[in-house]
Amino acid sequence: MRAYFWVFWLWVVATACQPLVNKKNYRIGFSQCTGGDNWRQVMLHDMQRQLAIHPNWQLLYKDASNSTTAQIKQIKELTKQGIDLLIVSPNESSPALTLAIEAVFKQGIPVILLDRKIPSESYTTFIGANNLEIGRMVGDYLPSLLPKGGNIVEVWGLASSSPAQERHRGLHEELSKYPHLHVIKELYGQWEKDTASHLAQANLDVLRKAQVVFAHNDIMAESIRAICQKENIRPLPYFVGIDGLPGPKGGLQKIQDGILKATFLYPTGGEEAIEVAAQVLAGKATQREYLLNSIRIDQSNLRVVKAQSDKLLQQQQDIEKLNQQINYLAKTYSSQKEAFYLILACLILSVLLGGWAVYLLRTKQAANRQLALQNQQISEQKSKIEEVSEKARQATEEKLRFYSYISHEFRTPLSLILTPVEDLLAQKAISQKELKTGLTYVQKNAHRLLHLVDQLLDLRKTDAGKQTLHASEHDLVAWLREIVSNFLPKAIKLKIDLQLLGPTQPVLVWFDAEKLDKVVFNLLSNAFKYTPQGGRIHVILTETTSQITLAISDNGEGMTEVEKQHAFDLFFSGLSRFSLGTGVGLALTREFVNLHHGDIVVESTKHQGTTFTITLPKGDAHLGLDEKNKYPELPLPVLPAIFDDLDTVTSASIPISSPSNTSVVLIEDNLDLSHYIITKLTPLFTIQGFSTGEAGWQGVLSVVPDIIICDVMLPDTNGYALTERIKEDFRTSHIPIVMLTAKSQTDAQIEGIRAGADVYITKPFNTTYLIETLKTLCTNRAKIQRRFSSEYVFVNENKAEKRFLNELTARIEARIIDPDFGVEALSNDMGMSRVQLYRKTQALLQMNVSDYITEIRLNKAKSLLRSAELSIAEVAFAAGFKSAAYFTTLFRQKLNQTPSEYRKEMTK
Repeated sequence: MRAYFWVFWLWVVATACQPLVNKKNYRIGFSQCTGGDNWRQVMLHDMQRQLAIHPNWQLLYKDASNSTTAQIKQIKELTKQGIDLLIVSPNESSPALTLAIEAVFKQGIPVILLDRKIPSESYTTFIGANNLEIGRMVGDYLPSLLPKGGNIVEVWGLASSSPAQERHRGLHEELSKYPHLHVIKELYGQWEKDTASHLAQANLDVLRKAQVVFAHNDIMAESIRAICQKENIRPLPYFVGIDGLPGPKGGLQKIQDGILKATFLYPTGGEEAIEVAAQVLAGKATQREYLLNSIRIDQSNLRVVKAQSDKLLQQQQDIEKLNQQINYLAKTYSSQKEAFYLILACLILSVLLGGWAVYLLRTKQAANRQLALQNQQISEQKSKIEEVSEKARQATEEKLRFYSYISHEFRTPLSLILTPVEDLLAQKAISQKELKTGLTYVQKNAHRLLHLVDQLLDLRKTDAGKQTLHASEHDLVAWLREIVSNFLPKAIKLKIDLQLLGPTQPVLVWFDAEKLDKVVFNLLSNAFKYTPQGGRIHVILTETTSQITLAISDNGEGMTEVEKQHAFDLFFSGLSRFSLGTGVGLALTREFVNLHHGDIVVESTKHQGTTFTITLPKGDAHLGLDEKNKYPELPLPVLPAIFDDLDTVTSASIPISSPSNTSVVLIEDNLDLSHYIITKLTPLFTIQGFSTGEAGWQGVLSVVPDIIICDVMLPDTNGYALTERIKEDFRTSHIPIVMLTAKSQTDAQIEGIRAGADVYITKPFNTTYLIETLKTLCTNRAKIQRRFSSEYVFVNENKAEKRFLNELTARIEARIIDPDFGVEALSNDMGMSRVQLYRKTQALLQMNVSDYITEIRLNKAKSLLRSAELSIAEVAFAAGFKSAAYFTTLFRQKLNQTPSEYRKEMTK
């Protein structure tokens, strides 16, 4: 009762003071975009309640019912009625509505935008919730529901309205910090329950994949949940909304009932709109924007918030009752003198209550500031932890990928060591030439392994911080000239313009010749790897008074922005194939340059070239005593034995013929291994080699071989993608594929088989096993050919081949009556060249295309001969034969009986 007493006196003060505050009558127009939902009704109710303290004001209310056209018309009507101030909640941010509002403002009528904005500055003030912040609050809350990641469905309000746009933007700004969360669908519910229900019914598949459904208001969230429950979607997603209205139908009750997981308070701003209108009409300054605060409401704070809201609702009802009583009392005692004393007492009371309210407000603000500070500290700590965790995860992934590729780097030279040795040991008599060739492979690849080990040892020293500098003063020009001259044979072979540009006189520089040799060799090696035939590689030396600059520039493949940013990162290989030259070599290069107290930078543009620039200080003042070499003689630059590994096949293929009719296409980028396999298979097969995936694909299309041998790691693609491409194309789907690779992990083998490979052989491999595998594939292919050639109802389990043969037969039968229909027309119908069609048909049916067309015609004729309705000549023409005589002759040759004899036998 005490609370009711204080409320009663508060309303008495407000009512009594009104004549003293503002005695002028005002007409306020209010254009509402829609009044059909609970939230809008609460807004209007709040305004009407606040207007109770301004009894001499008149509110002219218009409901546009979600129609922009209607709202424009209503605004014009309100203007004609002589309003003193316009409050408008725009239906949408349309140009026409904006112009209508601007027209009112230009007439000198103050305009208060409520809840929604317009793309114009022609208004007095805006009152509404901070929708962008609400969207961010939702985006910050959803990761707590899905800590392991998941799918989110966002249900918009009216897409053209500013609250929907800002909530969407704030949500996605926050979710961009959580890559494990995905918004898989955006539905446009237009704030309406029925619209949201229809959308849910039409997108059940999407809702089954979602773990959270976030709707821009509680009504849409509730309606979508009802559809999900009706359609028995299990488990139900979490449903999150916005409004947080009290009462039995509001969002607070829905959380208590378990319908919503959470909601976010969306203040209506009705009371604030009337308060700001009072300031404007009184000629007082107002803020440009009044952004109302919001809070998240879920099970953690529901009891408190609901208790407060229920209390407020009860007090509101009491206030309304008291307001009625006040009106009655005001009319009853308006003529009594005691009203003056009552007003005075109420004024004093209002001052006290105001002071108390100010005290409570400041206390609450202080608590809110403390909570905000704590939340900020927690958020910063969380962000730092997530950042460290993400960096650790990326580093772990790069290391795992690095060691995977290192095993590939070792397996290829091991294959070229073990395989020749096993072949030599298996032979009873070995010629001097075979022995020398085999040992050459062994020596070359043993040096390659040694170089790989040296790279790893340098890497280990760098990680341990044990790399030391042994510098001495040398002529850098002569030293570079010697290194570049070692690369000249390779440059001449590839027709690459290799030049050393700069001063010709000696340039004395202190440097560690061994380490700088590795730096220059790595950079030149990479330049040769990624520069095409006929390209340019320039080594440019410039000198100033304090430093020298060494630039190695090419016009090769270049790098992407991501590759350039991580070029010197250890274990990073970018999107291209990994090698020690890029994954480790550049990291070591930077370490060696840093040991010289220098710097190295890279400038690169994709498909235009790359330039590495090294800067070294002159003199020895920057060197410590332990960094100077006690033995200053200059060692000659030493190129590693794997320099030949820079070779790349620039031609399309390496064809080698054999008396065998079985053709093989080999796709392998390692020249040594490719040459060795070709040498071993040539006596048994006709083999053609290619060094890149694209060249191999073109070769397969032109050759249409019997068997394909393919490596997994290729310069421009990977063997899995190439295998899928071959198996999906009906021109090549019948060709068996042997995947030959250094990736021996079980998951890699499973991936290869899934891609369509028939056999998966890991390196190092046994040559005899490879040959016998190829023979077995040829034998099985021959069995399939015999099966297809004797049956016209194809039951082969290879769906692509079955589809090809069915289509081939259907196209022949469709034009069988045309006597001029032949191989040329059939190849055009199939979309293949004559050669491709011939080889594909020969591979599957063991007969040429012409013979197959004849077989189809004879089968058609036999079918017609079983009926006595057509004559022999009519049967011949119906089967596509040009003459009955030729048909009879051919029929006798194939079936050892005439068409007439066959008909008699069939009709007995």
